Amino acid sequence: MSKKIGLHISGRHFDIDVDDEFVIFFENKMAQDFNVEGNNDLKVVLQAYLRKCHEIYIQEQKIKEIIDTIDNLE
Repeated sequence: MSKKIGLHISGRHFDIDVDDEFVIFFENKMAQDFNVEGNNDLKVVLQAYLRKCHEIYIQEQKIKEIIDTIDNLE
């Protein structure tokens, strides 16, 4: 089952189908990155994308550190 989440970007409305298990997490993240009640310009979307890319980069660095630590235990 899924739920539709709406977002306005540059005056256009977009609906996104989100799985029920993911919807609460997704709604919270959307509220942090976007104006969920009004319009978002493309600059806001690009900034949110860059923040998420940076979060992924940091997570990958931490994962590599953990893997290196585990490898050194052997």
